[in-house]
Amino acid sequence: MNKMIQAIMTAPGNIVYQDVDIPEVQPEQIKVKMKRIGICGSDIHVNHGKHPYTNYPVVQGHEVSAEVAEVGNKVTNCRVGDKVTIQPQVVCGKCYPCTHGMYNDCETLKVMGFQTIGMASEYFVVDAKKALVLPKDMSWDHGAMIEPLAVAVHAVRRYSGDMHGKKAVVLGGGPIGNLVAQTAKALGAEVVLLSELSAYRLATAQKCGITTVNPNERNLLDAIVEACGKDRADVIFECIGINPTMKQAIEYARKGSHIIVVGVFGDLATVDMAAVQDHELSLLGSAMYREEDYIKAIDLVAAGKIEFETLITHRFGFREFKKGYDTIDQEKDKAMKVMINMEK
Repeated sequence: MNKMIQAIMTAPGNIVYQDVDIPEVQPEQIKVKMKRIGICGSDIHVNHGKHPYTNYPVVQGHEVSAEVAEVGNKVTNCRVGDKVTIQPQVVCGKCYPCTHGMYNDCETLKVMGFQTIGMASEYFVVDAKKALVLPKDMSWDHGAMIEPLAVAVHAVRRYSGDMHGKKAVVLGGGPIGNLVAQTAKALGAEVVLLSELSAYRLATAQKCGITTVNPNERNLLDAIVEACGKDRADVIFECIGINPTMKQAIEYARKGSHIIVVGVFGDLATVDMAAVQDHELSLLGSAMYREEDYIKAIDLVAAGKIEFETLITHRFGFREFKKGYDTIDQEKDKAMKVMINMEK
């Protein structure tokens, strides 16, 4: 079999399925049979034609689980039959970030599904070094959730890899905000408080064992003081990417504390830099992840410290990719993680 079916977004909101050639596996590559693909917020921006760094046509798919179907003769890190997930970054390996262990900040970073071909096809051929082997007992659905969890792990580790005794506030209860809160708790945080307006997302967070507050119903600063004490939070994670929550983060941060910006801002942010300066706040960005974040994410799931199933709200087949996008538009906050079953 030399052909496979591939989903191609030819223009915003338009997906076609075509038969394409399966690339030949080179010595340091593997061919994987795609099992699951998760849809994320950045994918939705592409679907709406609002992603600033994506052109059409484009093959999406970057939150994945797959089975190794073939390995090149120089591959040593995985075998045929292994369950894997794939790191979707394509980096130069030569710029300052790449040569200093920060390849997630590569000067010419490309991400599969956005600036280069994604994995929405029956098979995918990729450099073996981008594959991470998953535990045999991990479900395909949960394997595809490792990528967003790695985003959360990286964000928490931007503040501290050891959260023991720390108190954290998370602004935003979408999939990433939820996973940031779960990760902070899993890494030992004494207090984790998640702020969210949506009743559905608040209930979802509570099912995941997270303490929540709706700032429309209760003063957020009062809730922070009650949860964290008079010294408030050690770190605040902004996980939405909008001015109101950025304002909250700066206004409610303790002097000398940290704010980690995880949310992707679609518009120019209005930041009170006078407060950042005067309060000596550490304002840090968090971009994607590195391999160590994937490894930690897999370890946390294997240890039973992360709840995935509650976050997976919808499942569709490969031929229903467009329906997955439409459902997110129609269901809004009730569509937490939409999963595409590539075998249907």
